[in-house]
Amino acid sequence: MTPMPLARRQFGSDNFSGICPEARAALVEANHGHAVSYGDDPWTDEACNLIRRVFETECDVFFVFNGTAANALALAAICQSYHAILCHERAHAMVDECGAPEFFANGAKVIPLAGDLGKLTPAAVEHAATRRGDLHFSKVRAVTITQCTEVGTVYSADEVKALAETAHSLGLKVHMDGARLANAVAALNVAPGKITCQAGVDVLSFGATKNGVAVGEAVVFFDRELAREFEYRAKQAGHLASKMRFLTAPWVGLLRDGAWLRHAQHANQMAKRLEESIFGLRQVKVSFPVQTNAVFVQMPDALAGALHQRGWMFYQMHGAPDHRFMCSWDTTPDDVDAFATDLRQLAVKMA
Repeated sequence: MTPMPLARRQFGSDNFSGICPEARAALVEANHGHAVSYGDDPWTDEACNLIRRVFETECDVFFVFNGTAANALALAAICQSYHAILCHERAHAMVDECGAPEFFANGAKVIPLAGDLGKLTPAAVEHAATRRGDLHFSKVRAVTITQCTEVGTVYSADEVKALAETAHSLGLKVHMDGARLANAVAALNVAPGKITCQAGVDVLSFGATKNGVAVGEAVVFFDRELAREFEYRAKQAGHLASKMRFLTAPWVGLLRDGAWLRHAQHANQMAKRLEESIFGLRQVKVSFPVQTNAVFVQMPDALAGALHQRGWMFYQMHGAPDHRFMCSWDTTPDDVDAFATDLRQLAVKMA
């Protein structure tokens, strides 16, 4: 049986959404005639230059097929097999990437750290990096932070800078998982460089899939020495696209006139609308500040089940008490209001 598209827009993931108009138009533009393969095409060149313009700095840019590859290969460029990577206990590198960072770094150990609101702190990083220095324990080499975090909160520019200063003082490199960096930039209303390269981030996994492209993330090296021979690493891992223009043209559509930030701002606004629409319900508790496009909610299992029965899709993340609702570039006020109406009706019925 051929799977049918979902009957309505959902809140399960911002990966549910389709291609945004700007990315789709650029993809259609690129689909004319021939172009040189493996990235030696004008679309890839323009995408790289647009990323440099976004961050207002020279950097080395590579495109891979997905976020797991971006994170794992970036960390592998930093680490040897005997190294360790510090991350938050809810980070993708820890719980959602099937051991890919360890695999591509030939066994580097990922060490999870606790932190409120999904964030690492300089004190936690310093403690973890200095508690063992003997030959019998993996040598800490990298810190990876998620912006925005796995619970939808954001690191301020000062928080990123403080973490990077601590890491660098300990001889560590800083990687940022920016799968939803656009949402963080929109939420903070700052220049992208202020929370990345200018704050001390050495390498960034820059995400666009959750913001409207079909496939493909960028690995951006601000510390350009780390990029040495990265193209071989990506090729060996199966992440060199032969028809690269179809990976990079959507980036051009997203970045050239600011659509990436407009879409992120809209998704963030829809999440705030969702939070406000369920405010005051006794059975529902919002778990974390709603700063970007995610709303985490605690509710009785019976209420969650009833919402599922009405056709709403959302997830309870990895056994945590929270149910996650994600808004996308194409989420509408009507989508939010329809869900909120069902939630309120069911909550009153079960009260």
